[in-house]
Amino acid sequence: MDEESSTKKGAVMEGVASIALLPCGSISGHFIQLPHSVCYGLHGTELACERECSRGEDYRLIKLTITDYTSKAERFVVVECRGHDAARFHNIDHAHGWEKDVVGMVEQEHGKSKILISFECETLKADKAAEDHIRQFMPKLAGMDAVVNVGRMSIEGLDFEAEAEQKNEHIHQNI
Repeated sequence: MDEESSTKKGAVMEGVASIALLPCGSISGHFIQLPHSVCYGLHGTELACERECSRGEDYRLIKLTITDYTSKAERFVVVECRGHDAARFHNIDHAHGWEKDVVGMVEQEHGKSKILISFECETLKADKAAEDHIRQFMPKLAGMDAVVNVGRMSIEGLDFEAEAEQKNEHIHQNI
């Protein structure tokens, strides 16, 4: 990848994510960007879709919302989730064969600057270990019988500050 396309996509934020996988299929957690320890919220809902026969039974689509706690800004991205309790999230390249609303979300997402997500579970916590982790870091989810995935995460192409500046410039141009 050349330097110019790297600049257009935006910087890569790397850090650690702690994600609770809820029994209903939703996810909730935090991404902590290192080395600055900036915390972002993660919330995802499973998208109902027909699974292609070439995908394993552990394959599902998640509409993942990333929240900047400082500005309250949110961006969403559709990711594929593989692995049952030990999850892996990655972007989907295309959504052919899924329902029109899912294809529309992915295409709308591609129309904006593309956000690239990568998450690999390194530590899986279940039962008491998961409940202790949830009580300490995500108390609102206590007692929901979730498993917790902790691992490295990278997010590329997400820049809440630049988006806020663009929005302000657009507002000032229209005044």
